[in-house]
Amino acid sequence: MAELTASVDGVLTSFCPAGSANDPALAEAVIFLPGQSAADELGKRLVTLQASNLVENGDRTFELHHGGKLGIESRTALSGPDELAMAYTPGVARVCKHIESDAEAAWDLTIKGTTVAVITDGTAVLGLGDIGTLAALPVMEGKAALFKVFGGVNAFPVCLDTRDPDEIVETVARIALVFGGINLEDISAPRCFEIEKRLDGMLDIPVFHDDQHGTAIVALAALENAVCITGRKMESLKIVVSGAGAAGIAVAGILRGRGVGEIILCDSKGIVSIDRNDLNGYKQAFAVSRGGSLADALRGADVFVGVSAPGIVSREMVQSMQPKPIVFGLSNPVPEVMPEVLDGLDAVIATGRSDYPNQINNVLAFPGIFRGALSCRSRSITPAMYRAAAGALAGLVSVRDREAGRIIPAVFDPRVAGAVSAAVVECAVAEGLARRMPE
Repeated sequence: MAELTASVDGVLTSFCPAGSANDPALAEAVIFLPGQSAADELGKRLVTLQASNLVENGDRTFELHHGGKLGIESRTALSGPDELAMAYTPGVARVCKHIESDAEAAWDLTIKGTTVAVITDGTAVLGLGDIGTLAALPVMEGKAALFKVFGGVNAFPVCLDTRDPDEIVETVARIALVFGGINLEDISAPRCFEIEKRLDGMLDIPVFHDDQHGTAIVALAALENAVCITGRKMESLKIVVSGAGAAGIAVAGILRGRGVGEIILCDSKGIVSIDRNDLNGYKQAFAVSRGGSLADALRGADVFVGVSAPGIVSREMVQSMQPKPIVFGLSNPVPEVMPEVLDGLDAVIATGRSDYPNQINNVLAFPGIFRGALSCRSRSITPAMYRAAAGALAGLVSVRDREAGRIIPAVFDPRVAGAVSAAVVECAVAEGLARRMPE
């Protein structure tokens, strides 16, 4: 089994040998493999083994998704006619009339106060791109599950069968009354910027595009601690951001708001500079005076933040940066530069992957962001809240952890959602956006 596993680059996680208590005739193995082709190859090789018979093989990921990852659960038992009469007719009529006369009561008397809509059009899904609305549904279900598990926030996936920004805005505006917040997800740039801005202006509930601001918040949090480790100051940093889509523009924006000294934005054509005539307005806001390649931009830089493409940064490019470079390769599943490529360079490294230290994962931000926004019934989520959330995340990393090279809390750190939520509430109150002060 070990030989077969290695031959298809799999990882054997458990093995139940023949003669076990489960069944004396069966051996059962659980193996993580890099893809379906590797699973098919392993199955073929097992069949060729002497004195063996492959009874069944299955994909645990598909099994996990079977029937969907979400369900609807009643919060009332409805165990008798009295409860039924209060939950539905005739008792529910009194609650409806109360909300008719006082719309704010819906926050307490319905799911509105605890529920977020996860909205997508399927045009920029994870690393998959434009896969269509229906194919995006498993991702939106997963997002809703993360909201619940990591933040205690109810969320429901809403996949819209349209690519037209006007139709998206109109549809979301018409269903928004049901929800306490709107999380936009996997909508391609630059359309996503316009959609978010218009909805934020129309609605009196928070609108948040996680692909932009979630990434930016966690990246800033990690950078706050990386700066401490390397003895730098934000105001003197030269930062290169590779990728000028939703995440890249948002990262550049939050860094500018934090007072970073110099930001160079790069896209697939190199440095975003004022002499280019192919820039949209969002890129133009970060255009610098000189052009060049990504390699040119990195010379003498303090920080690299990649939200672009795998393998585009070499060891030599990082060596051209300042001593003790800060390198965040966040492209998934393969970062702009693999950490092992930088062995011996005394670099502070983060990736988007869970199998390396310092994972920049949006789940550290969005559940707490919405938990805080819902708890104080904020009318919006603002750049000041983004920075406050980043500061709260950064503050969870102790001096001892920083000395060990850790710059961001672990995804399953139970303190995260509470710390982010509290920072958002404090900021919402200070900005006059909170409808109430939570308990």
